[in-house]
Amino acid sequence: MRPTHRRLAASAAGLVLLPAALAGCGIGGAAEDEAAKPERAPAEEAATRSRERVQAYLDAMSAKDVAAGRSQLCALLHDTFDVAATGPNGDFADHFKVPEATITDIRSGPRGQEVSVSVSVTAGKRKINRQLVFTVTRDGGDWCIAEEAPGVAPAAGATPKGAVPSPAS
Repeated sequence: MRPTHRRLAASAAGLVLLPAALAGCGIGGAAEDEAAKPERAPAEEAATRSRERVQAYLDAMSAKDVAAGRSQLCALLHDTFDVAATGPNGDFADHFKVPEATITDIRSGPRGQEVSVSVSVTAGKRKINRQLVFTVTRDGGDWCIAEEAPGVAPAAGATPKGAVPSPAS
């Protein structure tokens, strides 16, 4: 009877240790979950960083904080921004007010993350809504706005995905 008890004890110990041994070899659920996270993390980070950069730019535009707006742009755009930002048609022109700005969509594009925005602009008593698309990319280890371009107006009755209004100043 002694050998039978030893075999039972050895079998029980083997069954207890088997899942830990398999997980250490990469066979098992825990290792698979960890392997899947790195694939999703860069896309999630890109969307989050892009939203943060564009929202900071919109907030700076509403507050007429030229330095804060400039800091959201990639270094290659700084000289152009310095010349155009406060000009007659610049984003930071004194006669423009930005009572509302909303991020309507974020998607991957060929040159980076494309962040679609709807901006309400007033000049005197005149109010217009403009659609813009900001391209956000990595410049070295940091995220920055690489381009601002006119966007396409959403279809009538369309509800924007993930729309978040910007606080207006």
